[in-house]
Amino acid sequence: MDPTPSHAAETTARIEAFTFGEPTPVLDSRGLLDYIECVPNGRWYEPPISLDGLSRTTRSNAYLQSGLTFKRNMLARTFQPHRLLSHEAFEQLAMDWITFGMCYVETRQSVLGSPARLQPCLAKYMRRGVEPGTFYQVRGWGEEHEFKPGTVCQLREADVDQEIYGLPEWYSALQSALLNESATLFRRKYYNNGSHAGFILYLSDPQADMADVDKLREAMRNARGPGNFRNLFLYSPNGKKDGLQLIPVSEVAAKDEFAGIKNITRDDMLASLRIPPQLLGIVPQNAGGFGSIREASLVWAANELEPLQKRLLRINDWVGDEVIRFRPYEPPAA
Repeated sequence: MDPTPSHAAETTARIEAFTFGEPTPVLDSRGLLDYIECVPNGRWYEPPISLDGLSRTTRSNAYLQSGLTFKRNMLARTFQPHRLLSHEAFEQLAMDWITFGMCYVETRQSVLGSPARLQPCLAKYMRRGVEPGTFYQVRGWGEEHEFKPGTVCQLREADVDQEIYGLPEWYSALQSALLNESATLFRRKYYNNGSHAGFILYLSDPQADMADVDKLREAMRNARGPGNFRNLFLYSPNGKKDGLQLIPVSEVAAKDEFAGIKNITRDDMLASLRIPPQLLGIVPQNAGGFGSIREASLVWAANELEPLQKRLLRINDWVGDEVIRFRPYEPPAA
């Protein structure tokens, strides 16, 4: 029996739409870039940016983490240990300075009142007190320690917006670091999903009734998941040629220029860190290479290593002794 005109119009006008797969999560930087001011809470000043967010960002990208570690290693290579400051303590001090743009050192007094040793304080948890000369170590809610006034030295990078905390030199490349990680995470999910970004199953054949649509929908849902590829058989008698179409999304939307994003964001981070690529072991893409690694290391040491060393020497003025000393930089053999 032929369907009534009204029922036929309802059958042909109805559209079924549903999606396959879950949305791809990306890294959210909210809470890290809300740079406003150093708000006092009555006892100490809050940092202008999330120090925990900076710490996690350094681990999100291989180029950024490698560059920061390289600077730490170069400072540690030229450092001369002192009886008050061990080599291990200096490495922690240098890592905080390069990562956060500030570092803190506490003087531990002997029973006679003279300095016994210098202990670095983790900059991630340090807070500068509202009262002059006071500092706090805050690890969480209710976990705080107030240092004795005058026992903590703060070394900070200059900032144009505030004079309480320092900011790292690589802060300008923060977005490039997050974009580099987002491209990597998306590519991982792309491969885990079988190297495709999904497809659109477009059904317009009026011969298929709602029972057929429901069965097809259920079959597609059961075929979801990484590595699950199943053959689907659809029988549609008297169907049109283009009544059922499979439109791959990966052929258009998945071309995200992965290599271009990785290379551009890598160059941004190297520019912010001001480290020649050959010093980080990056493979050159051209036949000529990057040039002499010895010449690059000499230029880098003169332009970057020496200024870093001179900034750290300011701790000597606070201690009143030459606890931080550096030996001359010796480049690698040609």
